[in-house]
Amino acid sequence: MNVLATAIADVKLIEPKVYGDDRGFFLESYNRRTFAALGIEKDFVQDNHSRSACNVLRGLHYQVSQPQGKLVRVIAGEVLDIAVDLRRSSSTFGKWVSFVLSADNRRMAWVPVGFAHGFVVRSASADFLYKTTDYYAPEHERSIAWNDPDLAIDWQLDGDPVLSPKDRAGRPFREAEVFA
Repeated sequence: MNVLATAIADVKLIEPKVYGDDRGFFLESYNRRTFAALGIEKDFVQDNHSRSACNVLRGLHYQVSQPQGKLVRVIAGEVLDIAVDLRRSSSTFGKWVSFVLSADNRRMAWVPVGFAHGFVVRSASADFLYKTTDYYAPEHERSIAWNDPDLAIDWQLDGDPVLSPKDRAGRPFREAEVFA
C-alpha cells in the first residue's frame, strides 16, 4: 500500500496495491499487519455501507462520546470526501482537507478520532463503505453545518446539495463541541 500525504498529517490517503488482468482485479482493502505498519493500529468494530444519489451531501458528522476513527472508501461512483480537525490542541484545529474517493481510483482514507467527516456524491450515485473504531451512538452524534462560513469548505458543488434534516440542522463550527 502507498500512503499519500494530505494537508493534515493525521488524515491519510491510502492507495492499495491492485492486481489486475483481463479477468478483472483484486485488492486487499484491509490487513491488520499492513495498516499497523502504516501507523493505523486500530480495532475496527463496525462496517457500514451507504448508497447515495448525485449531489447528496452527508456530514459533517462526529461523536463526542464513543468517538469513531473511520477507514472510508467508495466501491461504486465518486465522492468528494472531507475531514475537519476538531482537536483544539492540534496545530490544524478548524482546518479541513478534501480528496476524491472513487471506484476508479480505489483510494481509501483514514479519518482518525477527533475529526468531523462528510462527503458529497459527484457521480449519478455512490456506494460508500467505512469501518469504524467504535459503535454508532446516535445520542452522542453531532453535526456541524456543511456550509459554515468560518470553515469555508469548498464542496465543489454543482447546484444545491441534497441534505437530510439532521444535516440541514447542523450547528455552526463556533458552537461545536470539540475535542481536547
